[in-house]
Amino acid sequence: MGPNGTGKSTLSETIMGNPKYKITKGSIKLDQQEISKLSVDQRARAGLFLAMQYPISIKGISNIEFIRSAVNTQRSKDQRPSTRDFITELKQKQEFLEMDSKMSGRYLNEGFSGGEKKRNEILQMMMIKPKFAILDEIDSGLDIDALKVVAKGVNSMLSDNFGLLMITHYQRLLNYIKPDFVHIMYEGKYKKAEMQTLL
Repeated sequence: MGPNGTGKSTLSETIMGNPKYKITKGSIKLDQQEISKLSVDQRARAGLFLAMQYPISIKGISNIEFIRSAVNTQRSKDQRPSTRDFITELKQKQEFLEMDSKMSGRYLNEGFSGGEKKRNEILQMMMIKPKFAILDEIDSGLDIDALKVVAKGVNSMLSDNFGLLMITHYQRLLNYIKPDFVHIMYEGKYKKAEMQTLL
């Protein structure tokens, strides 16, 4: 948590490997593996996932094609789901997130509302099953009902084998997703705060 312009989104994009940011010191490790020299796609294959604050729209690529490609890229050939299994799982997760099944055939985020884009980011995360996800203001612009659905999707992923960094301005998100720690970021630096001091 922290005010605008303090570096939260910059941190998330640096972890994911955006080439416009240069790391001058320190390291980024995933499962004890140094990943700061890896490209964005290599980091994704290693298990990182970034739900962007402003998901982009891509004409010409359907939502289902994009998610299928992302899932297959993450897995070895013998671990990739069959078309039937993939579609079955996709439909189940869309129902869980209260998404219209017709969104699968639409171009990626094209004409999606803000809430639909955020649900779609959570759908992608649930299908890809990363080791570590970064959610950059996944709650921004959501009404309370959409926020609850997005939180339900995030909570369904929580396990000992899944790490999560959430970036938010609003404490209301913490009513639905309970963090282990809250870090307050200010002017590019952070400190850890205990939950009871914030709630």
